[in-house]
Amino acid sequence: MPRILALLLLPVLAGMLSLPAVAAAPPKSTPAANHAVNDAQLEATIHAKLAKSKIGKDGFRFHVQHGVVTWEGTTSVPQHKGAATRMARTSGAVQVVNNIKVTGKSSGPLRKAYVQP
Repeated sequence: MPRILALLLLPVLAGMLSLPAVAAAPPKSTPAANHAVNDAQLEATIHAKLAKSKIGKDGFRFHVQHGVVTWEGTTSVPQHKGAATRMARTSGAVQVVNNIKVTGKSSGPLRKAYVQP
């Protein structure tokens, strides 16, 4: 009986011994913690992506502060506003403030698309 009890308690004891090692693991760094060092790099990355992108022709302006990218400008293509947000996020922005205004003629009310079999 003591042998069975020892075999049942062995995994529990092994688990308890490993707890301090898990608790002593160093905390993971977050992008927000490194923002001061990365603002210039983030700005350079967005400038490079903007130069290669179709939305670069819209003349959007942005600034980076503490990892937060703020977009300004106007466009007649609604998808360009979303593309600017995605560009900043994929470049490493902690947060994106998108103040881009969508202007121009609307093509009327949106209609549902149906797929015919």
